[in-house]
Amino acid sequence: MKRQVVTTADGSKTIRIEDWDEHYHSTHGAIQEALHVYIQAGLEYFSEQHQPKSIRVLEAGYGTGLNALLACLWSQNSNIEVDYSGMEAFPISEAERRALDYPKRLEEAQVESIYEQLHLAPWEEWSPITKTFRLKKQKLLFSELELKNEVDVVFYDAFGPRVQPELWEKPIFERFYEALKPEGVLVTYSVKGTARRALQALGFEVDIIEGPPGKRHMMRAYKPC
Repeated sequence: MKRQVVTTADGSKTIRIEDWDEHYHSTHGAIQEALHVYIQAGLEYFSEQHQPKSIRVLEAGYGTGLNALLACLWSQNSNIEVDYSGMEAFPISEAERRALDYPKRLEEAQVESIYEQLHLAPWEEWSPITKTFRLKKQKLLFSELELKNEVDVVFYDAFGPRVQPELWEKPIFERFYEALKPEGVLVTYSVKGTARRALQALGFEVDIIEGPPGKRHMMRAYKPC
């Protein structure tokens, strides 16, 4: 499918899949959406609730690497170790990576070098990116996930229910429920009713919370203790 790099409302870029008219990140602002949904509502929330020394993150939909980049910067600033697994069956190209401008939009030390490392890191093995952040990228379909009680936080960043409804149904969510440790959390930008009910049917407790700019709400789900 043909992909095109486009600019979002906060000035940062994302990728648009032309055949689906679907974007990797919110057109209201790629960086501000990722910060709100995954870093603030996911990593920061879990850290505040549990005061951990380390956090295991699983991202469903590694895509542009933006969520991983922001998680890496968060781990450095908070001095909390993060082991980050990113699932992506169809990685972006080197040309697409170079066209994305996230390092220019983020005023952090060594951010350009970190972003390059995230994309150049080998697949299917753990790679140290910084002193506090390790990455493992996997070319894996969501239906192939087989983890049991290993993950603290899931970043569920699949393409939307409009274009891939099967990724928002109970059989796929069950894989992530099993992957999470008790008291783990799953965060996602979508609040579609069928997805919420599928999560609840598996045993998740689900909150509808404030969404990022341009979107009223998002979901945060909790695996009971």
